[in-house]
Amino acid sequence: MAELRGSSMLVTGGTGSFGKAFIRHVLDHFEPRRLVVFSRDELKQYEARQLFGDDPRLRWFIGDVRDRARLTRAMHGVEHVVHAAALKQVDTAEYNPFEYVQTNVTGSQNVVEAAIDCGVRKVIALSTDKASSPINLYGATKLVADKLFVSANHYASNQVTRFAVVRYGNVMGSRGSVVPFFLRLAAEGKSLPITDKRMTRFWITLDQAVQFVVDSFDLMQGGELYVPRIPSMRVADLAQAVAPGAPMHEIGVRPGEKLHEEMIAADDSHRTIRLPERYVVQPTIATWGYVPPPGGHSVPEGFSYRSDGNDQWLDADGIRSTIGTLLK
Repeated sequence: MAELRGSSMLVTGGTGSFGKAFIRHVLDHFEPRRLVVFSRDELKQYEARQLFGDDPRLRWFIGDVRDRARLTRAMHGVEHVVHAAALKQVDTAEYNPFEYVQTNVTGSQNVVEAAIDCGVRKVIALSTDKASSPINLYGATKLVADKLFVSANHYASNQVTRFAVVRYGNVMGSRGSVVPFFLRLAAEGKSLPITDKRMTRFWITLDQAVQFVVDSFDLMQGGELYVPRIPSMRVADLAQAVAPGAPMHEIGVRPGEKLHEEMIAADDSHRTIRLPERYVVQPTIATWGYVPPPGGHSVPEGFSYRSDGNDQWLDADGIRSTIGTLLK
């Protein structure tokens, strides 16, 4: 984890759940020279400044990833970038598709070009399970963003900048997590709405997601799509972990929603290798000197990484033990 120590960093979408957790981790463990928080909501920036006590190592940039010039200004002198900014709500994307294209696609390309122009060393973009075999507009825009970041290494092959992607599913404890919603309903004595009792999801905590990104900075050469090897859980078990004995009712799968999460599609199995704690989806074409990481093993042909076919599972007790702080 020496890569980030003493570094100058920037986080787009830095006032979101991941951004704030990443900032806290970096301030506590890596003694950054400075950390630029880049986001477009001045209220959230004000609230975050109170959270971090106006730490002098932080720089607060109001800006939108749609604005390449503003990104370029913010990235001057920056060595490492985490691109966490995105529009994310599936149903909202279906009604406002071009807004998602402008932020998630054009905004991502702006991050790429600003990073190259400013000589940033390493950039990691946050992806989502919905970018694997996408069935909704949000997932499609994130798949395009993933492709842009991997291909950006071609543009920067004679530069210092390298790009990688980290993909994981729902984060327990993030803004919009279902846990507080279930807790509120249970406290009111109401039945918990379950999309489908067969539904499964991957399970990762916010702290684990931050650590995975930090570790990926150390490992990356550029062009990798990293996927953590994490357990699955059944949504019905989550409900029982949060509110034991509470009644449940099914409401049906919503438009654009999958019954099971997928983070690696079967069509990508030929370029996927397995490491002890992660999968690496390797670039199809690498002109910048990429070599496979040592110790990796090719996955079987046709392998897909889906929450219903996982080899690691959490039951209700296991879920409860990992979200203890959220239940208090």
